[in-house]
Amino acid sequence: MIVKGARVLDGSANAMMKGKGTEDDRPWQSYHTVYTTAKAGMELVDKEKVQRVVYEMSKGSKYFQNEERKEAFIKQKIDNLRIQCANLTQEDLAHYQKVADRRIVELEASRDLSRIWLHVDMDAFYAAVETLSNPTLKGKPMAVGSMSMLSTANYEARKFGVRAAMPGFIARKLCPELIFVPTDFKKYTYYSDLTRKVFGRYDPNFIAGSLDEAYLDITEVCRERNVKSEEIAQELRAGVYEETGLTCSAGVAPNRLLAKVCSDINKPNGQYVLPNDRMAVMTFVSSLPIRKIGGIGKVTEHILKGVFGINTCEQMLEKSSYICAFFSQSTADFFCSVGLGLGQTDSPQVRFRKSISSERTFSATKDEVLLHKKLEELAEMLSADMQKEGLSGRTLTLKLKTASFEVRTRAVTLQKYISSSEDILKHAKKLLQAELPISVRLIGLRVSQFNGDKCSAKSDPTQKTITNFITSGDVNRNCSSFPDVADHDFVSNAETDMSIDSRQTGQLDWRDPFDGANI
Repeated sequence: MIVKGARVLDGSANAMMKGKGTEDDRPWQSYHTVYTTAKAGMELVDKEKVQRVVYEMSKGSKYFQNEERKEAFIKQKIDNLRIQCANLTQEDLAHYQKVADRRIVELEASRDLSRIWLHVDMDAFYAAVETLSNPTLKGKPMAVGSMSMLSTANYEARKFGVRAAMPGFIARKLCPELIFVPTDFKKYTYYSDLTRKVFGRYDPNFIAGSLDEAYLDITEVCRERNVKSEEIAQELRAGVYEETGLTCSAGVAPNRLLAKVCSDINKPNGQYVLPNDRMAVMTFVSSLPIRKIGGIGKVTEHILKGVFGINTCEQMLEKSSYICAFFSQSTADFFCSVGLGLGQTDSPQVRFRKSISSERTFSATKDEVLLHKKLEELAEMLSADMQKEGLSGRTLTLKLKTASFEVRTRAVTLQKYISSSEDILKHAKKLLQAELPISVRLIGLRVSQFNGDKCSAKSDPTQKTITNFITSGDVNRNCSSFPDVADHDFVSNAETDMSIDSRQTGQLDWRDPFDGANI
């Protein structure tokens, strides 16, 4: 994705470095792209080349126009917040600093170093599965997806700047030898099930983040076997390879938030262990870029940097007075927790699933027969996931992304709980019918408000989420004129990054506070 954000982040309209030309000469220089260096295997990517190709091949498209609208909105948001910051008096800041200091002390008191969490992440999962099925692909740049959009790319392709969520035609421009392989989710699900058999040996109650990642509490297995966490991580990775022929990476830390960060450090086929020691944790997060934290997306990163000058997790604490002044208590607590290196450590048995969702991205179409077919596939997937978990839900949400990248959501809260594909499809069709005729490039379905769900009573009423927009009433519609600013509502970040074709079976830790409808 491209966001014209250099001036927003730096607050500078200066020309490029001497000898490099001006922004007029090199317009791509003023665009911030997430297509570089964010993935393992992309450290040596020629960032400017990727920026230039993305800019030149996107210019004038509906996607490009939508990105410009979003950038204008984000810039306005940042400008408004800067004005509000400037209007804070010393008395205001002193007051909010006291609030922040009190909350930081309370959060520090909640630090739990008694648990050992392991996050396991399969390496380029879809691409690795396809290579396993077709060994002739080994060593060749390859991506799973189509000319419209990629789900993932192998490490050979990433060296050229090719990555998940990138349109295939741009990827082909970056890497002319790129091989495209169509997605096969039955195959990926099969291999995912094999990996989960291994995970279950170490933690029967592991949390599956998506098809290719999971969180395991390995505290008890370490204690019972009197072994170190790094040994368990190595043994688990060897077990996954023996069972599937695929490699994975692991991160070990005192909580899930940090374990996920650690699993990305030595990718592919590596591991990193962060000791259960407060000083080690504080040192680790002191220089950690905020974007490395799950729950801080592109938009939030821009706002934190552009308004408050926050680039690292440690700076969350340094600017805590501003954070408490401008954010709700729950969001401020999250940001301060990030600065302290705190994350969730509770066992899965006491956690309550909030939602199960699935979505499909495809070439934009008005074909109602095709749209209903996609809807039927999603209903079957959701029903299978729900019945596997023994869940029934009352609220069904339909998500649509139009050909012009506008995101729409409709929801219905039913009188009875449902779980069958027939019931899900029946109500989903009604929600879709209300939007027809329409040209769509993505359809998503989500079921929430499960039987026995006790989460809602604990939520912070001051914290706005997409739920506020889509579940207040029998049938509601939310249509954002600045859609998809940080669109993770139905998205699993693990493999697709931008919801090429994702399945999400729960909410882990925190969400981006500027996510989707929150803006």
